[in-house]
Amino acid sequence: MSLELNHAIPDFTAQATGGSISLSGLKGKRVVIYFYPKDNTPGCTTEGENFRDLHGEFEALDTVILGVSRDSLKSHENFKTKMEFPFELISDADEAVCTLFGVIKMKNMYGKQVRGIERSTFVINRKGELTQEWRGVKVPGHAQAVLDFVRSMKD
Repeated sequence: MSLELNHAIPDFTAQATGGSISLSGLKGKRVVIYFYPKDNTPGCTTEGENFRDLHGEFEALDTVILGVSRDSLKSHENFKTKMEFPFELISDADEAVCTLFGVIKMKNMYGKQVRGIERSTFVINRKGELTQEWRGVKVPGHAQAVLDFVRSMKD
């Protein structure tokens, strides 16, 4: 299954900090879902901080931010508290959401092939349609680029 731009994303429900979240429950809002490899690692921490620092601007645009990784809810709760993230983190230990968005890839880690999350971000409009995606994200400037895109949306 692959997601297509300007098409509806199938509904999903996942466990997150703050309780269960479903895509259908967010209809009427814009949604930014960013996938990252692991809590408390340098790149993932910086990416989360960047989204945190711009959170008020996303909120003003009626946009919900969700971070997703395969870490446990306990790990997410600790990471969210420590970094003061004002948005929820989805625990996708069974990789259901990662699979839906096609972000699990083979990566090289210290010379070994490992399955992991490719840093990726998706923007969903108020109707639940995919309007933009970034794959293989480089952290510097990324959250600002996402905000600039959301600002340009006409939905």
